Amino acid sequence: MKCKVNQKAANALKKMLESEGAEGKMIRVEVTELHGNHAHYGIKLDTQKEHDVVVKTDKGVDILLDSREEFLDGIFVQYFFVPKEEFVITNSSKGNHHHH
Repeated sequence: MKCKVNQKAANALKKMLESEGAEGKMIRVEVTELHGNHAHYGIKLDTQKEHDVVVKTDKGVDILLDSREEFLDGIFVQYFFVPKEEFVITNSSKGNHHHH
């Protein structure tokens, strides 16, 4: 499975990993809702489960993805400050442009 993150997202994800209660956990990107041809994504701290793959990004952040969920393969996690601070997760290979 493939996953990319931009530098701003990597910085925000690293802060999540440094937060209280994050010890022993990793960043998980998950599908929170599926609507036929597109998905909504979420980001949370979690531990590795049976069907997970750990994707090592080029920004030094490892991402947990459920290998059974095709809408996670090829995601791009970005972080924007404008118009508001938020993560935006897209999957161009699935025509997805929904965010967290």
